[in-house]
Amino acid sequence: MTELTDTTGPATPAEPVAFPQDRTCPYHPPTGYEPLRDGRPLSRATLYDGREVWMVTAQATARALLADPRLSTDRRRDGFPIPTARFETARYRRVALLGMDDPEHHRQRRMLIPSFTVKRAAALRPWIQQIVNELLDAMIARGPSADLVSAFALPVPSMVICGLLGVPYADHEFFEEQSRRLLRGPGGADTLDARDQLEKYLGGLIDAKAEQAEPGDGILDDLVHQRLRTGELDRDDLVSFAVILLVAGHETTANMISLGTYTLLQHPERLAELRADPALLPAVVEELMRMLSIADGLQRVALEDIEVAGTTIRAGDGVLFATSVINRDTSVFDDPDDLDFHRTDRHHVAFGFGIHQCLGQNLARAELEIALGSLFTRLPGLRLAAPAQDIPFKPGDTIQGMLELPVTW
Repeated sequence: MTELTDTTGPATPAEPVAFPQDRTCPYHPPTGYEPLRDGRPLSRATLYDGREVWMVTAQATARALLADPRLSTDRRRDGFPIPTARFETARYRRVALLGMDDPEHHRQRRMLIPSFTVKRAAALRPWIQQIVNELLDAMIARGPSADLVSAFALPVPSMVICGLLGVPYADHEFFEEQSRRLLRGPGGADTLDARDQLEKYLGGLIDAKAEQAEPGDGILDDLVHQRLRTGELDRDDLVSFAVILLVAGHETTANMISLGTYTLLQHPERLAELRADPALLPAVVEELMRMLSIADGLQRVALEDIEVAGTTIRAGDGVLFATSVINRDTSVFDDPDDLDFHRTDRHHVAFGFGIHQCLGQNLARAELEIALGSLFTRLPGLRLAAPAQDIPFKPGDTIQGMLELPVTW
């Protein structure tokens, strides 16, 4: 056994904390997670079925464990922590990339890396800017009020990921609805059916691309003609790729745009600071990623015993990473509950860490900078059109964000 040293405090509190929990404020961790914020590297958490698992709560420990090959992301393994009943029904379904360990994960990821580099994201910025401009033009023409989620936050990343993959945006209502059912249920049957619907739709699209003599411009076209035809990828793998890229490619960024906008509107002094200095945008996006931590509870299972600060994670134990708590570790971030664009430490784990760090993070940063920068430039009078406490946001068992965001200008 190899020990991961950590000096942040005793390993575990006396009582386990229920996971997941709903947030009281959409940009702060659930109040029920307060016992996790005492500097301990590990805590215990209780899942929906009463099972206890480990909860990682300190940043140094999180970065070490997320890079540790003794933890697996394969949800089909015994002991893998499933946080809700509806996701239990789908645990044995094939999941590309996110549900794979090396060497298979490395083989799959290598095929996609060229499409998501910093250079590639930079080259896409003029096109993303055009999409944002056109959506804002349409929203302003219909104004002076809108639901920012449906009018802007959701269509921006949906259009971008459709264009990148080679998926017809004309079908966006279908796949956005299936993505919602996949991630938010309400039940296991909905989750399974939504996955089936997406696989059927994307499988048909892939089959049509395979029949074309010349590839189109999308990532799926490249994979069909360069990987599927050569036998490097089979059809099931490619369909699984497509589901992950399509769903993750629009859901996460859409939630960041909506919740990021809400958060900035709730911090008028920080918003004024951004308006006065647009060069702060990259720092604003990083701070929002840290503070909002929309993907809470990364999941792993231990393949062998791991010693952490005098505590043993046993082989077969489930491990969750409380991202919303890790990204507010007081040993790393001063005044972590404050929105601060001038932090010197940007080492958040909002995009994960290690070999499974978010493949699309460069694209997401570009989309967020362009969407938020353009929104507040074009609409200097943007404000909430309803009391903040009355605006609905998502429950704690899914990606965090706003269900709707009524605004006026």
